[in-house]
Amino acid sequence: MGAPQSPIGSRRRLGAELRRLRTAAGLTLDEVAEQMTCSTSKISRLETGKGIPKLPDVRELMRIYGVESDDERDALLRLVRDGREHGWWESLTEGVTPERFVLDAPSRYPALETEAAVIRSFDIAVLHGLLQTPEYIRELMSSLLTNHSAAEVERLVELRGRRQRALFDAEKPLRLDVVLDEAVLRRMVGSSELMADQLDAIRERSLLPNVTVRVLPFDAGFHRAHIGSFVLLEFPAGTADVVYVEGHAGENYLENRSDVDRYNAIFDDVVDRALSPDASREVITRYGRDYGARGVGRRA
Repeated sequence: MGAPQSPIGSRRRLGAELRRLRTAAGLTLDEVAEQMTCSTSKISRLETGKGIPKLPDVRELMRIYGVESDDERDALLRLVRDGREHGWWESLTEGVTPERFVLDAPSRYPALETEAAVIRSFDIAVLHGLLQTPEYIRELMSSLLTNHSAAEVERLVELRGRRQRALFDAEKPLRLDVVLDEAVLRRMVGSSELMADQLDAIRERSLLPNVTVRVLPFDAGFHRAHIGSFVLLEFPAGTADVVYVEGHAGENYLENRSDVDRYNAIFDDVVDRALSPDASREVITRYGRDYGARGVGRRA
């Protein structure tokens, strides 16, 4: 079974095409907005994939840009229709109050992740969501989402589990490249038994050909990446990459080429300082055994 599709991917591809057509026509955003008798921000949102496209608007844009090819018109209108579909995750988030660190209001992160070909992540606080076991997810969300019911937490646990299926897609598995600060392994979430099981799951997942896990050890010292965790989402050719940064002030999606290049450089630098995948697996295994021994000691 193929990975689920996301309407935001169609919106972003449509936006890239509309921007290409506008540039080829030699028109500015303001000039197009004037002809459309709408705001400049509306055209900008369509080009960045943040606005929900409407067929009349796109038909009028095609007229302004002089699109004559039936094949090109059909392709653009198909992207409009696909961009208006509901995302697979919406049934799991309906009625759940958005919270920082878990889910933003328009569910944009799972939408982007669904379309991504490669995820590159640096984590300093908790494990990346695609590496978490259900027990780790449940403990983490129960601690963060104190105003949510147990049923709402379970739906979000299921959402994260569904996201993880992309790693096992037989046709086109998502490529995941993660650097974990050693503090993530040291930080207890739940019980020793939970952590032992979680680290064993990471070790197993790191053996997948499309998953690479590296540990940045304490003795590597302070690195500029320690300013905060981040995720680089890389998309197929023709769609701009995105940096996702999470913080107390909310979520930020950085799409400027200069921002993406900056975070790519930071990630490449931290990879150079991290342990090799094999050495990292040894460290993860050692921590897992230590947690396991502590759990046995408590039971005894």
